[in-house]
Amino acid sequence: MKWLRDMVSFFRIPGAPPLIAGMFCYGIGLGILAPMNAVYMRDGIGLSKVEIASVFSIALLINMIVTLSVGVISDRIKRKKTLPLAACLSGMIGLAVYMGSDGYGLTLTGMILIVGPSGLIMGQLFAMARNHFMKKAADFFEMAQIWLRSTLSIGFFAGLLIGANVYLIADFRGILIGNFVGIACLFVLLFLYKEHGGTAAGGVSQGEPFSLLMLVALLLLSCGDALRGLYLPLVVVQLFGKPELMSYLWSVQAVFELLFMTLAGYWAAQYGSMRIIRIAALFAVVVYVVYTFSPSIAFFFAVQPLYSFYVSVLFGVAMGYVQRMFHTRIGFGSSLYVVLTQTASLVGYLLPFLVQGYSPSIFYIPAALVAAALTLMWIAARRERARPERKTLSA
Repeated sequence: MKWLRDMVSFFRIPGAPPLIAGMFCYGIGLGILAPMNAVYMRDGIGLSKVEIASVFSIALLINMIVTLSVGVISDRIKRKKTLPLAACLSGMIGLAVYMGSDGYGLTLTGMILIVGPSGLIMGQLFAMARNHFMKKAADFFEMAQIWLRSTLSIGFFAGLLIGANVYLIADFRGILIGNFVGIACLFVLLFLYKEHGGTAAGGVSQGEPFSLLMLVALLLLSCGDALRGLYLPLVVVQLFGKPELMSYLWSVQAVFELLFMTLAGYWAAQYGSMRIIRIAALFAVVVYVVYTFSPSIAFFFAVQPLYSFYVSVLFGVAMGYVQRMFHTRIGFGSSLYVVLTQTASLVGYLLPFLVQGYSPSIFYIPAALVAAALTLMWIAARRERARPERKTLSA
């Protein structure tokens, strides 16, 4: 099978093992902390709902400014490795501050140091990877990048399981130390990685037509996912009283991501990225409706495969779609995608103030956002189909 041969070849790409291993370690660090972060701020530090949202929002606003500013000039930087290395150092310092926090001020300072430059890790790392794969794996470089993102999910899955058990043994402090170790491992492996500068062979990357409607639609989809990422752990804890359940819930999602990222990548190549993104968005609406009306944890677990497909498309297929819009400026395209997701996080953190407390009715909001995105994508698809017709008429 072609996908199996390509996957075997992926792990044999010359010079890429530190990049792949670094992404795995970073995924572990994220998976250990992500389900517990908001819960730690509330239960471990004692912050209010407003304070939690403001900490995330301020840190993300700084992240967006830093990421986009660097993205504009990153394509003129021959060696991009310095940027994620500096971001890793800042993250480790920030975690040290965060671990010692006992109030809003230190929490905000720590999160700014952690989150502020973190977009440079994902944006510039994927820009480096795309250049690397275009040179060393030209036959399947798009899938190679999706598998690199899948490697992050594998690490994230491992981190979720580790985090759930570390929490039972060492409480929140063990969670934070695990996140620190994950970032430190990424720093070491990036340091060992030999970056390939310059540009890839011409004609390897095919561009997508620029579509502002699709960018806005992807922003709305990411808004819904960001809202879910922050508030689902709090809703689950409020409904069922067990913080570790969220780690197990996300681990189910991550397991299916490993399968769906590969399938979604090949389906997008065969049927078109826009069509696969629309199908995934429909799945997301179903999941958000279930979250809103279901009081049973069994239903939360049952819909996770649907959400896994959605996340696989949003962070795999959609990332490649945005990069191809700017295929002659890979660094900017990668940074723009990160800024889209971070802008979405900022909006997603603020919208739930329309709903009191941590009620499941919060998930009406992402359902509405995804429905709006589907409408924009339908309009964008109609415009795209109309273009050849206009060209034919003018001819």
